[in-house]
Amino acid sequence: MNPSSTQQQHHHNSKAAETAAEDIYGAVHRKEYEMKRLNAQHASLSDPIRMAMGYAQEGIEQKRLAAALRRVYDDPYNPANPDAKEKSLEQLEREEKMLENGLADATMRRGSFIVDIKRRSLSYPREQFARYDDASLVAEAMVRLGADVVFVNVDYHSYGGDIGELKSAVKAVRGVNNEAAVVMKDIVVDEIQLGLAKEAGADGIVLIVSVLGPALENFLNLATMIGLEVIVECHTYNEVKAALDALATNIMVSNRDRITGELILDQAVRLAGMFPGSGGPIITLAGGGVTNTDQMKKLLAVGYDGVVVGKTVMGSPKAPEFIRAVRDRTLLPAEFSQWGLDDVEFDADGNVMSGPKKGIPSATDDDVFL
Repeated sequence: MNPSSTQQQHHHNSKAAETAAEDIYGAVHRKEYEMKRLNAQHASLSDPIRMAMGYAQEGIEQKRLAAALRRVYDDPYNPANPDAKEKSLEQLEREEKMLENGLADATMRRGSFIVDIKRRSLSYPREQFARYDDASLVAEAMVRLGADVVFVNVDYHSYGGDIGELKSAVKAVRGVNNEAAVVMKDIVVDEIQLGLAKEAGADGIVLIVSVLGPALENFLNLATMIGLEVIVECHTYNEVKAALDALATNIMVSNRDRITGELILDQAVRLAGMFPGSGGPIITLAGGGVTNTDQMKKLLAVGYDGVVVGKTVMGSPKAPEFIRAVRDRTLLPAEFSQWGLDDVEFDADGNVMSGPKKGIPSATDDDVFL
């Protein structure tokens, strides 16, 4: 066989390997092997990634991710908002009365919208549902449209991204919005991946309970030490309990079972009652298989603080519709989620809307995106 044909065969085999179906077990084993090589490449203590892992956060940590998920900058009276206004005497008297009645935290909520940027997914093997030159272009566009947080997938084999795109996405988002957060999403199996996220400038990282198991707490502790916020992904009751026991403060319930690959659309709804009410220390997110705005509204109505949407808005004109469906309304306190008020909608000022939100394009409108 001549050299050129050998190269062609190697290229063909590489492409076949990249598109081969892979379950979570295969992905974890592959990732462990990749991280073993990466650790060897970055063994020096003076390596930037090792340095990112070795320095404890000094001073007061800026929690950009938590602030974005809570949308504190959209609340003019939130003390975490640097431009917070003083409350009127009437507002203070109302809060005092609510405190007397045990309803101090029963205030209207603002939902956050999180975009999961990826070209493909473990959940849809061999299907490429988005084609873009660089994730930074998508991240910037989504933030301009109003997304509060963007996930940037960096696993090439399963999701079609890489660490270079994370770095460019951080730079692009910072260029247009200093309040939106950028999160590294990967199949995290090794502590060096926390260093990669920190060195790239990401605000946070996604950790998957079904992948890390009992090691979750150690990863959370290291992330806290180096000033990296964490979103813990769960699917089952036991996984949520493990995240709560490990004192995770940002928890995402996915409808997708990572082990079996099965999509259970009401899983997040069923587990919503495991979390404390509004205003507590835990920020809750839900996602997985979200294909329409009604699903998003239901997840927010049962108490989740934000919704994660991926494939549906990748390369789709639906993105503005989805983002506005979350951001242009306020939500009842999580404590009211069992009162049967799921169909009652409130505008951005907290007023009851008489019907469906006006001005939000529908996917069935012929000219909506012309």
